[in-house]
Amino acid sequence: MRERLLRWETVLVLAVVVVALVGGGDFLNGKNLFYLGLDIGEIALIALPLTLVIVAGEIDLSVASVLGLSSALIGTLWNAGLPLETILPIVVLVGALCGAVNGLLVTGLGLPSLAVTIGTLALYRGLALVLLGDTAVADFPSSYTQFGTTPVPGTDFPYPIVVFAVLAVAFGVLLHGSSFGRAVYAIGANTEAARFSGIRVKRTKLILFTLTGAVAALAGVVYTLRFSSARADNGTGLELAVVAAVLLGGVSIFGGKGSLGGVIAGVLLLGGLRNLLILDDVSTETLTIVTGLLLLVGVLAPPSAVRFARWRAGRTILKEATR
Repeated sequence: MRERLLRWETVLVLAVVVVALVGGGDFLNGKNLFYLGLDIGEIALIALPLTLVIVAGEIDLSVASVLGLSSALIGTLWNAGLPLETILPIVVLVGALCGAVNGLLVTGLGLPSLAVTIGTLALYRGLALVLLGDTAVADFPSSYTQFGTTPVPGTDFPYPIVVFAVLAVAFGVLLHGSSFGRAVYAIGANTEAARFSGIRVKRTKLILFTLTGAVAALAGVVYTLRFSSARADNGTGLELAVVAAVLLGGVSIFGGKGSLGGVIAGVLLLGGLRNLLILDDVSTETLTIVTGLLLLVGVLAPPSAVRFARWRAGRTILKEATR
């Protein structure tokens, strides 16, 4: 029982409850919960595959640029006269291709994922600007934009949260209930040992980067329909919030550790804190500072909690030995 109370995921859930209690009625009313769901929608979606990438010991900082590129592609193809039913699968396919390029550069050339995805962060954002420039496309029919702006009938949840719930179950089974997920943990814990045990390290990482690109593009679709605006600069800086949510959820930046449940709690805590600050009319600069602080907490707190638990366990053993 004590070990469960000391788990980082439990601390996060308690923190989410505290945020809800501090926010009170203004925070918990249906209308605000609806806007909270909209605000965290894209972060929550991208955090799912990025969790697996970081557990495998890699990182992808190009996700927000893939989101922007997908938004610009939607606007460009819409201006060319294509229907959204044709545009959306093309956009997700292009996102998967962007992720595959990241994966091939990392696995094929052996380059560090941090350097590769900083480079493609600029590349994909630049391609988005080439496609659409600084213009915006906003003449989408309301039958499509309602997907991002109306709740599911009978609930306070926006439709993107339903998409997130379906993908969360899929990625949860993939990471925690399949041999593929066990391979991801093994690669993150010790890549060489995983390779000698027969795990196909390069193929696994390539799949993870491709999935991340596809889901980032899907998040770009959600973002574009939510704001009814296709722009090349959509989602700028979003990668900071996504990485902060994943690390805050207890995923080790060094790989091999973490759970999707913890990441979902991290997304809720990050979104809840941002929502509280928005209710208090704080500036966007303050929101960025809070996100940066949570990123630091995400890096420092989980290993500190583990060390504290080990220290307590060692102290208990010492006490029993000296009785």
